[in-house]
Amino acid sequence: MPRQTNPNDDGTATDQALADHLDINIGQDETDTDELQALVNDLDGDVSPLVSSVLETLVATIDDLHERVTELEADLEQTHDVATTAVGDAATNDQRLDDLEAQQETTRDVAKSAIAKAQQLEADTDQQEDAEQLPEGIEPSSSPLDFFANCRQSKVKTMFVERSNRQNTYRAISIAKRWPEFATKRTDGSGVFMTKNHIETALTAELGKEPHRQTIKRVWETLVDIGGDDVVEKTRQVGRDQTQTEILAIDMATAEGLLEKRYVGLDLLENSDHKAATGGVTPVVVESTP
Repeated sequence: MPRQTNPNDDGTATDQALADHLDINIGQDETDTDELQALVNDLDGDVSPLVSSVLETLVATIDDLHERVTELEADLEQTHDVATTAVGDAATNDQRLDDLEAQQETTRDVAKSAIAKAQQLEADTDQQEDAEQLPEGIEPSSSPLDFFANCRQSKVKTMFVERSNRQNTYRAISIAKRWPEFATKRTDGSGVFMTKNHIETALTAELGKEPHRQTIKRVWETLVDIGGDDVVEKTRQVGRDQTQTEILAIDMATAEGLLEKRYVGLDLLENSDHKAATGGVTPVVVESTP
């Protein structure tokens, strides 16, 4: 006879009644398959073989599902552990690579500095005789301009631009080193010279914009100041009808000496930073002849 249903009955009450009859708690998260199996064994003989077989199959299926869920949870946890370990190893390897690169760079700098200092024989910045303690074959500078032009320019920039706010001194040194681009060579090859127009053109290239007239004037004066006997301020007149032009003249040997880079790597600026930046005698600058 067909089962009578109530339109408002969602089946929950019937399911609960059946569960109560079979002594099953359908509210628990996981069903104990041992209890189900024991129940099926108790019903043996009270139900048809078909129902008993279906119940046996259901119990076995539930048991298999429980085992599969347990395996999947274990696999998921293992995968999570492997992924976490892989991410951690990758981060560690990246850090080790950065550390090795930094260590290699530091080692290279230390080695270069050690070799240079072994040749330098620990120059004393308070004595003029430091010029005699340069490595064999390295000539002393003939002026502050010659000295700074031959040092590492990144350190010269740090000294004059970042530490002492003397940008025009750094610009004067940079422009002097760029004489092959902007200076005029004498026809007899004895030297080069720069006019204020040359200085203006060089400053435009250095600054990336046209310089102020005051900047040109200060750079000119700085070249005269730090150039010592190497930079001679004079006038030049090509013809009688032309006006005299102020020039800064440098002999060819001195001009070529500005490009030698002979103090790069000797770390001469480390101990003379303060004195050089304030206008003192640098370790390897010889006294100017009267």
